Order: sequence, then C-alpha cells, then structure tokens
Amino acid sequence: MKKILVTGGSGFIGSHTIIDLIQNGYEVINIDNYSRSNPRILEGVEKILSQKIKVYKVDLCNYDDTYAVFQENPDIAGVIHFAAYKAVGESVEQPLLYFENNLMSLINLLKCVKDFKIPHFVFSSSCTVYGNPDAIPVTEETDPKPAESPYGYTKQMGEQIVGETVKSIETTAILLRYFNPVGAHPSGIIGELPVGRPQNLVPAITQTAIGKLDQMTVHGNDYNTRDGSCVRDYIHVCDLAHAHTLALNYLIQRRNTTRCEVFNLGTGNGVTVLEAITAFEKVSGVKLNYVIGPRRPGDVVATYANNDKAKTSLGWDTKYNLDDMMRTAWQWELNLKKDEELYKNQKSSLN
Repeated sequence: MKKILVTGGSGFIGSHTIIDLIQNGYEVINIDNYSRSNPRILEGVEKILSQKIKVYKVDLCNYDDTYAVFQENPDIAGVIHFAAYKAVGESVEQPLLYFENNLMSLINLLKCVKDFKIPHFVFSSSCTVYGNPDAIPVTEETDPKPAESPYGYTKQMGEQIVGETVKSIETTAILLRYFNPVGAHPSGIIGELPVGRPQNLVPAITQTAIGKLDQMTVHGNDYNTRDGSCVRDYIHVCDLAHAHTLALNYLIQRRNTTRCEVFNLGTGNGVTVLEAITAFEKVSGVKLNYVIGPRRPGDVVATYANNDKAKTSLGWDTKYNLDDMMRTAWQWELNLKKDEELYKNQKSSLN
C-alpha cells in the first residue's frame, strides 16, 4: 500500500477523503492542529473504517514540527493538502490571518516535499480563483478575475506557488478547484462540523432547522440571477473525496501531460440559494425560518463548473444529486443532536 499524507484530514473534505483513499487501497497518515476541526470527526472515520488512523497534531506553520513528520515517514508517496482557513467572510475581516496561515503552511509543506523528494502533490483549491467570471460555466481555461476575498487570493497564490515549485523539483501536482462541497457520509457518522457560527449555506440551513440557530439569513436577493440570490454549484462531499483518489491514481500512473494540471470539481449545475433552501424543505419536511439580508462582502454572484476535463481524464463522475446532498446533511445534523454533550457545546459556541 502506498502511504499518503493528508493535511487537515480531520476537517470536512479531508475526513471523507481519508475514507475513500483507504477503501481504495491506500495507507493514510493525517496532520491536523484541530484549530478548525474536531477530533470527534476522526473518531467517526475510524468507526466507519474499523481501523485507527495515525494522526500528528502539528501546525504546518511550524516548519520544524512539519519536517519531523516527514523524517518519521520517509516512505510517503504523495501529499494531499487540505489544511487551510476557508471562511470567505472571516477572511474579509481578518485578511492577514488568512495570508499568514494559508500561505505559510503551504510553503513549509512544499519545502518538505522538495527535501524528501515526494513524487506527487494534490492541492485543495477553489472556484473562488475565478472571481466573478464573465461567462459560466467556467472551464479550466477560464481567465481568473481578481478574487472577491482574501481567502480567494490565498487560493490563487497557492496555485501559483505550487505550479512554480514543481517546475524545479521531482514532483508532479494536481490543483483541484472545488465548487461548493455539501452533504455528509451516507452512514450519518461524519459530516460538516463548523467551529462557531457556520459560514457556509448548508450547515446554516441544518442548524436553523434543528434549532441551534433561531434564524438564518440569505445574503442578498437583488443579484442578477433567476430569483435574485447567488448561484452556486453544490457537490456532495463523497463525490469530491473520490476525485482525490482518482487524482492520485492519475499521477501515480503517469497519465499527466504536464507537471501541474488543473481540474474543476463540480456537478455542472447552478443552484440558487433559495432553490437550495426549497430542496432542503422538501427532503426534510421542515419549514426553514430565514430572512433576506444585505449582500455579504466577498460573495461571487454566480458560478458553476464545466467538469468535462475531470470526467474525461480522471474518469470521475458525480453520484449524488441535490436531494441526496440535503438528505445526508440533515441525517448528520439529526445524529449530532443525539450526542447531547457535543450538541450543547456546539449550540453554546453560536452565541
């Protein structure tokens, strides 16, 4: 089994990717400092897999501690880098926090990749690199516009850092541009567990529906879209996770045509915020308490993916539709409520 280092593997996408990697024959070690994640998620991963996951509690911004992980694991065959701060709104309020954390962690990691001659690197990027595109759906060749938030800029800069670095080292890389990951593992054992008030739509929906939040806000209904709310490409987290396994396979099998390739990961369908709320109400039977508020700084008006390249080159496709996304997210939220201590702690963190 090839050993893969996953950074941020206790987070939302990382945890689901660990499951997919192991179920497809890889060995996984995890780095996470738990600044934006909860150890309980990794416990859920271990329950699903019926095995322990080796985890290093390390801050990637600390180079010496990061280097020590590579020293202890000289047989790492690839790295998947998730660990980053990701809240658009928070990045507008605290830009230096995002630039320091997201870029320093990446630079330290790439130094180790270079020194230990790690052959393969997969970078967790984002559709925010496209900014407000002139036309949708966006393809990998769409010219990026200025980012709408410091978070988006860290992804644009991160892609440039990876692309320039692999030109001069013995590593091939893939940049995966995610659209909007949602949903939860079909078992209901793991899902999205935001720290504090959720910045993303679906956890805000489920937490309002279950009563953790009294009310949620739709940020703007005066955009030039079919119902005035922002348009996004929501993708199930398990579909997204599997793309990382396929990306590694692609690099290991040397099917890449350049040292650094880019792939969009989205369903190819644009869904408005209000349509997403309607889908949730349909599958859950719960009427959501929400209000229309002002636009939120940093939000892109509309974006969704052309995913032809990932389908053709990686052999990837999506299995889950919007109803599945909402159903699994709601089941995860219902299961969380059964854990009285975790439910109480999470609710208190929202105040």
